[in-house]
Amino acid sequence: MSWIYPLLANRSILKILLFVNIVGTIYGYYWYGWQLNETPAIFKAFVPDSPTASLFFVFVLIAFLLRKNWPLIEALAIVTLFKYGIWAVVMNILVLFVQGELDWAGYMLIISHFSMAVEGVLYAPFYRIKPWHLVVAAIWTLHDVIIDYVFFMMPRYQMLDQYTPEIGYFTFWLSIVSLGIAYYFGIRSNRFKLSIK
Repeated sequence: MSWIYPLLANRSILKILLFVNIVGTIYGYYWYGWQLNETPAIFKAFVPDSPTASLFFVFVLIAFLLRKNWPLIEALAIVTLFKYGIWAVVMNILVLFVQGELDWAGYMLIISHFSMAVEGVLYAPFYRIKPWHLVVAAIWTLHDVIIDYVFFMMPRYQMLDQYTPEIGYFTFWLSIVSLGIAYYFGIRSNRFKLSIK
């Protein structure tokens, strides 16, 4: 597996990933446009979960291209990329089971969001996260669960409305797992660590 890290640190690969994540982020905010139009201003920052996660990673990649680390953004990126990447995969698979079919956009969302989760973890050896960065990411992430499932600002899958309490419970524990992933790959003392040169 170690062969992949020189490739990931290659500046051409970083630029390609930056472009892909910028395009994905723009599309993601567009996808949420109708919901954002109906969202009270106080909640708007917490509605477009996946594009905000990829936006964090855009800034991580910019920092890498500048040969820098922005650890707070790295913490927010790994936690949210894993959480919302896996969340969207599970929700679209659930849609497939409930409806018996999934359109092309659903399959595209599964692939793109799984890729989000993977890229966030793959780049973890290059992160320089400290415990307080993870605390901030935890506050952001758990606060978002409250906004989504207490104030009902979560991404809308109307065919799954009957499962909202179960989805909220799953999302809370997925948030905890995501924080654990960030700690394991991004903070623990004996973790695998590399530098962007």
